[in-house]
Amino acid sequence: MSHFKLSASLKGHEDDVRAVSFAGPETIISASRDATVRRWQRKSASPPTYDDSIVSHGQEFVNAVTYAPPFADFQDGLYISGGKDTIIDVRQTGRPPDQDAERLLVGHEGNVCSLDFCKDPKTPYLASGSWDASARIWNVEKGETVATLEGHQGSVWAVLAYDRQHVITACSDRHIRVFSIDGKLLNTIKGSTDVVRALCKLPPNNSYSADFASAGNDSTIRLWTLQGQEVAQLHGHEAFIYSLTVLPSGELVSSSEDRTARIWQGRECVQTITHPAISVWTVAADPSTGDIVTGASDRIIRVFSRDPARHADAESIKAFDESVAGSAIPQQQMPQINKSQLPGPEFLQQKSGTKDGQVQMIAEHNGTITAHQWSASGQTWLSVGSVVDSSGSSGKKQSYMGQDYDYVFDVDIKDGKPPLKLPYNLNSNPHEAAQKFIADNNLPISYVEQTAKFIITNTQGASLGAPGSDSAPSQTSQPPTTSPRQPVLPQKEYLTITAASLPTIQRKIEELSQQLLTAGSKDLALHPSEIKQLPNIFKDLETALNMSSSTELPDSIPSLDTAVGHAVKISTSWPATHRIPGLDLLRCLSATPAASSFVQNYDVFEVLSTAGAFQSDSNPNVTMLATRTLANLYGHASGREHLSRKLGDVRRCVSPLLTGSTSGGANRNVLIAACTVYINVAVSLGSSAEQDRQQAREPTRDLLSLLSNAKVVDSEVVYRALVALGTLLYPPTKDVVPTAEVRQAVKTVEGRTKEPRTKGVIREVLEQLDGK
Repeated sequence: MSHFKLSASLKGHEDDVRAVSFAGPETIISASRDATVRRWQRKSASPPTYDDSIVSHGQEFVNAVTYAPPFADFQDGLYISGGKDTIIDVRQTGRPPDQDAERLLVGHEGNVCSLDFCKDPKTPYLASGSWDASARIWNVEKGETVATLEGHQGSVWAVLAYDRQHVITACSDRHIRVFSIDGKLLNTIKGSTDVVRALCKLPPNNSYSADFASAGNDSTIRLWTLQGQEVAQLHGHEAFIYSLTVLPSGELVSSSEDRTARIWQGRECVQTITHPAISVWTVAADPSTGDIVTGASDRIIRVFSRDPARHADAESIKAFDESVAGSAIPQQQMPQINKSQLPGPEFLQQKSGTKDGQVQMIAEHNGTITAHQWSASGQTWLSVGSVVDSSGSSGKKQSYMGQDYDYVFDVDIKDGKPPLKLPYNLNSNPHEAAQKFIADNNLPISYVEQTAKFIITNTQGASLGAPGSDSAPSQTSQPPTTSPRQPVLPQKEYLTITAASLPTIQRKIEELSQQLLTAGSKDLALHPSEIKQLPNIFKDLETALNMSSSTELPDSIPSLDTAVGHAVKISTSWPATHRIPGLDLLRCLSATPAASSFVQNYDVFEVLSTAGAFQSDSNPNVTMLATRTLANLYGHASGREHLSRKLGDVRRCVSPLLTGSTSGGANRNVLIAACTVYINVAVSLGSSAEQDRQQAREPTRDLLSLLSNAKVVDSEVVYRALVALGTLLYPPTKDVVPTAEVRQAVKTVEGRTKEPRTKGVIREVLEQLDGK
């Protein structure tokens, strides 16, 4: 079957195009963050050209649009849209935008992010999904809610009006639910491992014997029966999948944060269409012609066709190809880059790709890095852009407090209170941005990791792996509800540092293992059977990390126990330049039930030392990951029980970092990790037996040494050190802490800090010293 080629590029929207739909072979409707819905009418056939007109213009982002064919009194059909203002706008196709809508459907209490219309003439109805954790079924003719579909534990990102009897929802709680149209829950499907964002009905007698498809944040397309049986998985995307549609041929089409739309035939990706954008938010197919239309973060709608009669002219196709080749790819989207290990341009002439869509980075002779994608149909490498430091979502900066940012998120902290603003630039460190947000708003330190994960998740396409997104958080991503300036001391919860781009770690392990094989080091490389295990390992790891505080986690996860052996081997046996991904994997595993396997089968401190950490000349990144591993071990019962018996060894590793006797102590991230370890030590000692309290003396002295160092001015380092020290001032360790020295150190810090949260903790420490 022939491949899709560009048919037309439609320009007119002023911000990201979030939804598209065909309203007939010659009509497209689109919704955008510029608050408009537009209609695009084809005016010439070959090459295709379109006129556009505004259907509606509101005040808020429009995120969803669908077309209702003629029915009942609406013989011209309807354009239906919804967005951030929570109202669903229903308009006759010919109504001017300055006239009132045919219907305004009111009921949702959050952003309307998905719409689907059941086209069965006997039972026409509208389904909608919202950030308010509900879906609704509407009688459009009456303008009334027929049923509210409840029970979701997060945003309903997609709805599918499957037939006259069934509605399917996809939720950020990782579940898919099948309802009857009267609102009765018929089935809950729990096979997805992350947020589910897209649904698509499959035609009868399809090759999969499945009823519908789903996709989302785990980059995997899953095919299901209505009864909840998963019959197939399609792999190829490298980031969030936002949209799914089906062609008249039965082939699936998907769009993703990895800049591509992909066409799937059976279980194989047969074509990858890369866009010169950060995100391809949406894709739709025309059921009569088989043409597809996409909407992207570069504000452009693109139509693609297999029919040569509907292809764009040669000049337009060339311009599109050149824009893809010349596009800038944020470095954070790519796997960790070591320029010295990248092949040169000659690779493209000497080597073939292994599958359609495979990306290969090339170190050009002028020092730049370019990305090339394998075309299986053309049997050639196609240039898809140059790797740069960072890039914004649609290129539009947002202003906040007099400065420009790539993103300014609204974060709901407390019901009834205005959301807090979280500004973020793509070239920033997510943890540093999270720490500043927590500091500026006097929030508890325990929210730092959640906030960092939120930033990573919501800038996924623009900053993968540092790891766009909507301007407001998904329901499951926001920090928990709290009140400003709650007491911080004593710290009661163990802190972990688990934010990670697991796909990047997996890819790096696979790449470096292959390099070892190529170099003849077969004994060091992972065995092919071990490489095959990696997708399941990382899938289970992601699930475990997402459920780290849940009682649903089993005591042991066999795949993760196996992964501990792989991580230790990589961290201790591979060349020093190859060990980072192994240590990063070990860090994540340490916060899961695999911590038991680690502490029972290995000498933790010997492993970390052999990996190259905690030496006078250690690579700071190695020491940082090793220190974070120790912090994360406190996050699991078996890990903290082990470390409580090995406190001397913990201090032997961490003390030199805080007292400045090793070079690693000069690194900010290392110091934050070290202070996190000592926070966990303080929490552990606070719940230990009375006779163990003497062990608090030395950690206290280490913290005092750090705080007394005038060169230590980083706000997050100082804050975490104060939390650790302040926690040690509470029973049972209070009596062994040298209060006079603590007072002097705290007073010194007070004189050089202006941060409200730091001053707040200092005040708590002094009150505790004064016995208040």
